[in-house]
Amino acid sequence: MRQAGRYMAEYRAIRARHSFLELCKNPEAAAEVTLQPVEKLGVDAAILFADILLIVEPLGVGLEFGAGDGPRIARPVRGDADVARLNIPDVESSLGFVFDTVTRVKKALAGRVPLIGFAGAPFTVASYVVEGGASREYLHVKRLMYDAPASWQRLMEVLVDATARYLNGQIAAGAEAVQVFDSWIGALGPEDYRAFVLPHMRVLFSRLAPGTPAIHFGTGTAGLLPLMREAGGDVIGLDWRVDLATGWAAVGHDVAVQGNLDPAVLLAAPPYIRKRARAVLDAAGGRPGHIFNLGHGINKDTPVEHVKALVEIVHELSDRR
Repeated sequence: MRQAGRYMAEYRAIRARHSFLELCKNPEAAAEVTLQPVEKLGVDAAILFADILLIVEPLGVGLEFGAGDGPRIARPVRGDADVARLNIPDVESSLGFVFDTVTRVKKALAGRVPLIGFAGAPFTVASYVVEGGASREYLHVKRLMYDAPASWQRLMEVLVDATARYLNGQIAAGAEAVQVFDSWIGALGPEDYRAFVLPHMRVLFSRLAPGTPAIHFGTGTAGLLPLMREAGGDVIGLDWRVDLATGWAAVGHDVAVQGNLDPAVLLAAPPYIRKRARAVLDAAGGRPGHIFNLGHGINKDTPVEHVKALVEIVHELSDRR
């Protein structure tokens, strides 16, 4: 979960030379950042370095990353006219730098570990496009869903089409699995998810290249897990707010799950990390289909040695089962 980042000195050194968007658009540098955790931590897969909002730039809404402010959308999509003005993104040409990064990483890995590509889920990407940036309550999003359902439908159709082509481009370039991040889907209750999101997620997963495993992840999803399973994905990601055994039962044991250590645990000393990692593995019960992972991304203040210790702990405890 967000392997590379500010907690690594190697990443910070590269970021000192590139802005965030420059780094994402530089295949050589982005490939280097993707490979850093594999070399330093000994993880079992590489996760492509990119950003879920790269797909937003071709829409023509004006994507900016301010220093310390997070992403901002210059021209938020708030109504029918805004949706009608959206560009239809030419994913294959506008995001070709991402596919180049995948190709470079795949070659450098030389089969040592698989490469996971990713994209933001349509709802989460739409939340930035509509709100204009990060939000706590997603009121503009919900107003658009409730008051202009036809425009919401069109926005989601555009994002589903672009996301499917984006992920399939990563797969064609060499990604062996893909993850769809619905990071802010927990803002919705089951009724809204069923009406405004689930049909679009079904279409997205149905359009991915056959045979490529897909991970479906969200946060704050304890009340949405059965619906997420219904929406699609070979693996359902669980955040740290739900007990892993409970979450797995909610989605069904015939689907794999990923998770779900609280990232904040990595701020503690290794003995406590070991205790909590063991609890996650115990909750999985040795059942096939569990991918040990964090319940969200690594915090920037996390000591690198703690992340490395977690990888070693999980390898050791898993080998005993």
